[in-house]
Amino acid sequence: MVFHSQFDKLEIWRGFLEAELPDLAVRRADEIDDPASVRYSLVWKPPHGFFADYPSLSLVVNLGAGVDALVGRTDLPDVPITRLSDPEMARMMAGYVLFAVLRYARDIHIFERAQRERRWHYIHPRGPETTRVGVLGLGELGAAAALELARQGFDVAGWSRTRKNLDGIACMAGPDELPDFLARSDILVVMLPLTPETDGLLDARHLALLPPGAKLINVSRGAVVDEAAMIAALTDGSIAEATLDVFEREPLSPDNPLWAMGNVLITPHLASVAIPKSAARQIAENIRRIRSGREVLHRVDPRRGY
Repeated sequence: MVFHSQFDKLEIWRGFLEAELPDLAVRRADEIDDPASVRYSLVWKPPHGFFADYPSLSLVVNLGAGVDALVGRTDLPDVPITRLSDPEMARMMAGYVLFAVLRYARDIHIFERAQRERRWHYIHPRGPETTRVGVLGLGELGAAAALELARQGFDVAGWSRTRKNLDGIACMAGPDELPDFLARSDILVVMLPLTPETDGLLDARHLALLPPGAKLINVSRGAVVDEAAMIAALTDGSIAEATLDVFEREPLSPDNPLWAMGNVLITPHLASVAIPKSAARQIAENIRRIRSGREVLHRVDPRRGY
């Protein structure tokens, strides 16, 4: 197996994968003597042309849930491409989203500012049922986050391309229902994959449909939101606050105006990451399936972006 990622440590992945499959050798490209012998690849944002060096590939594993980095490539081999679908990733994402929503619902962002000013500022707590949260995107991670928010008592609606059925969630679907969904989202959580259809979906027109003073949380991909339109809305107060884990360009440039905005919390794309110990079991299962001629799990279509 060839491994490529600028963010993940090969040694950790190698240990867990080789424990699952003792006959599997996990190597970086510069450690491989015979590229034609490589059957599997585990990658995150590989450079263009990467796959051309491995003519015998039978499986591509994307090191994460989002596969937008593989969309539109011309060097992908005609083999199954899978994403990670690890329950631990869903739990991590749900925890981050819950933290971000609670921070606004319990006015923690206001208390943070009061502390910096050495000012005692009391705001009486409100029940979670008074806060309307909209989860934009009800895939595996989005559904897990929406269900956790509903379990905590929030008034939760979800929107997806096709209609879902989730207990305790007001599920909406399709472009015709998007305006009503946005209009009832006091806190909007963006969890859509980046596809040609979702690129720039939340433009100035759609952001203007949010309730005045809404809060925005983006944990999917930065390009789903028009960054310039979002900055303008944050500047004039039509969007009061934002928690941003993803950006149009990463790392976020030091001269980006978002850094200096007091109503923005920035985290460096860590809301949910692949956990080698648990994800290695899924990867190993798909390799076993390839070896036995069975269909792989969590296969994606890079043309669609999911």
